[in-house]
Amino acid sequence: EVQLVESGGGLVQAGGSLRLSCAASGIVFDEYAIGWFRQAPGKEHEGVSCISPSEGYICYEDSVKGRFTISSDNAKNTVYLQMNNLKPEDTAVYYCAASLSLGPRGPYSGSCYYTSWVNEYDYWGQGTQVTVSS
Repeated sequence: EVQLVESGGGLVQAGGSLRLSCAASGIVFDEYAIGWFRQAPGKEHEGVSCISPSEGYICYEDSVKGRFTISSDNAKNTVYLQMNNLKPEDTAVYYCAASLSLGPRGPYSGSCYYTSWVNEYDYWGQGTQVTVSS
């Protein structure tokens, strides 16, 4: 059974930091790219960042560049999203997702263009709430 389990969300003041974790099981971690998405109330899923743990390529959505850092611990099958200088507009449920097509042997490997395409992800976690107060 494939599982992606997010943790680390919470309530933080503007300017604060949080680190989200996404622990994957049931997949061959090195074959997938792992993306972080967020969904604010009444809005669609928005791609935040993506990493291919085996290749090391990384992508960020423009609004989080310089504030968020994605990384992976391949020994633990875990991807992290360090979020600094958080803003109220970062408030959302954050999801991690795994994509074979964006992984090292997929057709979109190495391309940041497709990393925010929801349909390219095969497995999703349940989400973790991030709330940033002003």
